Amino acid sequence: MSLDLSVEQEKPQTVSAQPHKLTSLPILLLNIHENCNCRCLMCDIWKRPRGLELEPSDLVRHRDSIRALGVEQVVLTGGEPLLHSQFEELCAFLKSCEVQVTLLTTGLLLSKRAEAIARWVDEIIVSLDGPEAIHDLIRRVQSGFRLIGGGIAAIRQRRPGMPIHARSTVQRANFLFLRETVRAAQDLGFDSISFLATDVSSTAFNRELVWPVERQDQVALTRCEVDTLEKEIELLVDEYADAIARRYIVESAEKLRRIARRFRERLGDLPPESPVCGAPWVSAVLEVDGSVRPCFFHRKVGSAQGSLEEAVNSEDAQEFRRTLNIAQNPTCQRCVCSLNYGKT
Repeated sequence: MSLDLSVEQEKPQTVSAQPHKLTSLPILLLNIHENCNCRCLMCDIWKRPRGLELEPSDLVRHRDSIRALGVEQVVLTGGEPLLHSQFEELCAFLKSCEVQVTLLTTGLLLSKRAEAIARWVDEIIVSLDGPEAIHDLIRRVQSGFRLIGGGIAAIRQRRPGMPIHARSTVQRANFLFLRETVRAAQDLGFDSISFLATDVSSTAFNRELVWPVERQDQVALTRCEVDTLEKEIELLVDEYADAIARRYIVESAEKLRRIARRFRERLGDLPPESPVCGAPWVSAVLEVDGSVRPCFFHRKVGSAQGSLEEAVNSEDAQEFRRTLNIAQNPTCQRCVCSLNYGKT
């Protein structure tokens, strides 16, 4: 099974012909802790005044739904999941449901939580936003890069075969350093690295409202900078052709070029183009407060105060899927991500 963010299809989807009532939900994303231990330039999650947690008891009551929906992969996200005070208890429950556990993390606590991670987690995806100085600048955490390196070593010592991947968000502070970011990932011992454009147009990442243009401009690129990014991408494609071929760099050359396109679309130089994505039909995001989203970027469509199965099949959720035209939906047209679910 793969959580694949490197969709290769060319034609965007229209209104789905898939069933609007879900009987299968392969991927469940759990926002288990609201706060974060970074102060990233492109995110407002760290500004939350308090850190609510998803209580293990709230999750345990969804056991029957997890089994009935055939959940195969649970992705732990936040905030920073490793801040959760009962991280092991949550993971133990999920493993009792026979699901694969994927951890999305800043990497700062990998070393401190190495024993628990090695025991309970199946796959790790770490945010890596550049070589050492650039990464620490973006994350605004002193020695953050070194903490990631130490954490990877601690995990490898306990579980040598653990898949550990890097994910890098391209923005103004790092767009000149894509090749150096790949080298940094190799030096740190990651199994792969993926890239995506920074999101500046949604209410995800703790934005009550879409950022004003002035705030967007702090992390998005100007036309001149996009020109330079396109050159950097071509140098990356040329220099790391073998890494792309064997998918150490997850994206194809064409998908890497689409990162620059996203910035051009924001500038109005190109029409917005939705990715091919099936997220609302194969996954759901369960928030700390029990609300359910079809993905990180769309509105809430249900509440899991009852069961998860009822939440993903609420009248609102089914109507959302029935009427969603991915090719024409404004949120989808601006989306920097996409989910291509498949088994490998």
